[in-house]
Amino acid sequence: MRFAIIVPVYNEAPTIEKILNKLEEYKNADVVIVDDGSTDATPSILERRKVAAVIRHEKNEGYGKSLMDGFDFVKTHDYPICVTMDADEQHEPGYIPCFLEKLDKWDIVSGSRYLNPLLSSDHPPQDRLEVNRVITEKLRPLTGYALTDSFCGFKGYKVDSLRKLNLTETNYGFPIQFWLQAAKAGLKVTECGVPLIYKDYSRNFNNQFADRDERLNHYLKVMENEANKLGLSPSISPINK
Repeated sequence: MRFAIIVPVYNEAPTIEKILNKLEEYKNADVVIVDDGSTDATPSILERRKVAAVIRHEKNEGYGKSLMDGFDFVKTHDYPICVTMDADEQHEPGYIPCFLEKLDKWDIVSGSRYLNPLLSSDHPPQDRLEVNRVITEKLRPLTGYALTDSFCGFKGYKVDSLRKLNLTETNYGFPIQFWLQAAKAGLKVTECGVPLIYKDYSRNFNNQFADRDERLNHYLKVMENEANKLGLSPSISPINK
C-alpha cells in the first residue's frame, strides 16, 4: 500500500539530503516536502531531488501551516495513510514501520521520546522538557489520551481520520489544537517509542517564544481557547484503551 511521508522544512540545507537518502528505502512511499519559505540552499537542493511534491511557501508561514498544507495534499490525492517527520535528523526514519504497523488498529500513532528511555542517550534542553511535561499533563485529562510526549512531530495518521479535523493553528501551538480536536472527534490514539535525538541545541523556535514562560503561556492560551471552543472538560472518558 502506498503512503505519503510529509516533511516540513525550513532552512534545512545541512540535513535535507541525508534525510531524503534514507527515505529512499521506502519504495512504496511518496515524499511530500513543504518548504516554509527557506532562505538558505534548501530550495536549490530540492530542485535536483526527485520527490512526489514540493509545496513552497514564499514566506515563512509557520510549522502548523506546513503540516496543514501537507495534510491537504494527502487528502486531495487520496492517500490512505501518511507519516510526518522533521528534516533535522532528530527523527530516525528507521522507526517508520512502527507507525505503519499500528495504523491497522489506530487513527493516530504518535512518536514519543519519553515512552522508552532505553532508546535514547541524548537529553533535551531543560526548558523544553519542562514545557512538554506541563502541557502533556494538562492534555491528558482534557483528551483522555495517555500521552507521554505531546510535541513530537514524528507521527502516523489514517488520512480519513484527518478529514474529521478543522485545524487552523498555524504555528507551534498546532499540536495542542490537534490533540484536542482529535479527542473531540473520537479518534483512537496510541504511541510508538522513538529515540530522543538532539543534533543542535542552539536551534530555537525561529526566534519566537525564546523565553520559556512566554512559550508556555502561549501554549496554555491556545489550549484554553480550543478547549472552550470544543466544549471539552476533564470528565471526557478515555478513548485510547
